[in-house]
Amino acid sequence: MLQPTASKKHEKQRSFWLGCNEIPNQVAIEDGRDMATSDVDNAATKIGTTMEVYKTYKMVEEAKPLREEVWSWYLYELCTYFIHTTLMPVIFPLIISQIVHHPPKPSHGWWRTRLGLPCRENQMQLYEKLTLRSINVSTSTFSPLEWTSYSWSLGLILCSPLLDFISNQLDHGNKQLIIAGAATTIGAFFCLPVGFLKVTWIFPPYIIVIVIANIIAASFHTHHLGLIVRNFTGPKNQFTDRRKISSWLTVCATVLGCLGSVLVSTFTYHKLQESEKFLSLWVVSIFSGLKWLAGIFHIFFIRRPSETLTTTSTLPEQHFLSIFAYPRAIRSLIAVFLSSFTTMCVFTGGLLYLLGQLCLKPTFLLFFWQTYFIFPMIALPLLRQLQLVVKANAVKMQLLGFLLSTMTSGLGFYYHDYVWHRQNVLLFAATQGTSVGLLHGFGRILVLDCSPSGKEGAFSTWYSWVRAIGTCTGFAVASSFPGNASTYFGIAFCAATIGMSLLVFGNVSEFGGGVKAALVNDNEDGENGPSVHEHMSVEAAA
Repeated sequence: MLQPTASKKHEKQRSFWLGCNEIPNQVAIEDGRDMATSDVDNAATKIGTTMEVYKTYKMVEEAKPLREEVWSWYLYELCTYFIHTTLMPVIFPLIISQIVHHPPKPSHGWWRTRLGLPCRENQMQLYEKLTLRSINVSTSTFSPLEWTSYSWSLGLILCSPLLDFISNQLDHGNKQLIIAGAATTIGAFFCLPVGFLKVTWIFPPYIIVIVIANIIAASFHTHHLGLIVRNFTGPKNQFTDRRKISSWLTVCATVLGCLGSVLVSTFTYHKLQESEKFLSLWVVSIFSGLKWLAGIFHIFFIRRPSETLTTTSTLPEQHFLSIFAYPRAIRSLIAVFLSSFTTMCVFTGGLLYLLGQLCLKPTFLLFFWQTYFIFPMIALPLLRQLQLVVKANAVKMQLLGFLLSTMTSGLGFYYHDYVWHRQNVLLFAATQGTSVGLLHGFGRILVLDCSPSGKEGAFSTWYSWVRAIGTCTGFAVASSFPGNASTYFGIAFCAATIGMSLLVFGNVSEFGGGVKAALVNDNEDGENGPSVHEHMSVEAAA
């Protein structure tokens, strides 16, 4: 049957909505003439148009994630976000502090802090154990905090030779799921036996393996997000839709990650109240390993096997270094380093200040901890809606995150000799926790929006490694000056200020990065494919 007059664009859209399940036997009437002739050119045009529409339909079908795939991606964030926020900076130093010798009595006594405030003896002893350099290695001495940062940095260094292999496997290999599953299993397993040997030298091997495994698994997790949004490329309006979809995904994942950190931190506090703290903290480490292992279910719901990965002309040995051809991606990675450094420096330094200088009660420290992780679970979705209203991109959201960190670190630097009121401490925790969520979520989007198709694995590997370096460096700086709050708060303030300056004056742009990565073209009429909002709703899938 002949169809009424229709433009080629309308015919494409109609074929898409019909699902392209069959090729019409006859073509539409155009300008009152029957185009269903035996002319070979018209037949070729007809076949070409149909194949073009079919490819467009197939592209959207490949891009559209199932509900199970989206939730499994969220699950992994729920099961692993706590590694950088709780396991490494809190649990391991606490376990090591239970092995070292009893610290000598400080000059200000066990019942007073350095600020002259009253304190409990057991709380002051815990602070002294964490900060006193009681671990002897040759001619060097380390505190439990410094011993953790030293082991952490060794893991980052030893991981560097594997990064090229990992990036090649993510983009060109067919063993991504095996590698991700093995990394998750090995990392989770090494959380289990930390209490078998009650010696300090055993912890560097544990921490090194956990750090390497976490970087590999995090690269896979970030790469998966790049695959989900890979096909949303084309005109500018479609790239805007890609930004909205990726921001919603990463905000939801960060919210669930904060929930996972709340669970682990609350369990840690509960176990610290028991008399046998070493065995109790060992139970927390076992719980952390089992929680991490639960995230392995993520790999069973991946709908993007290796054959969907495109190959490029880049030589395998140069693939990992190909990021240096994209200056905006490099600047985005620098922003990721500064953000992770700033947030961890403020977090670690803030906890040490509240524990050893203000000596707040343990129950209030729990409230501080919970506020730090729970408030972003409310603030991030609200800020996401504000982002849609003001049409802010990832750069502006990162600027907001840096601004919040600048406020907290600046106030901590200025008022480090004052006694903080409890309501101010909770406000501090809520503000800084929101900053962490913004910088983590939108930093990942900014890097992925600069990665061209077929190189998401290389960019994801860089992102995971640089983020881990920044986190470790921030933890090391705060651990090196435990009794000098003005130093680590001042350093964090300078880092946040540099990060803001980089985003404002460093020509950092997700749209500019997308143009360089060939994710955006000059075709503004939208004929490269259907709109994401018309044919896909990840928010509905979530």
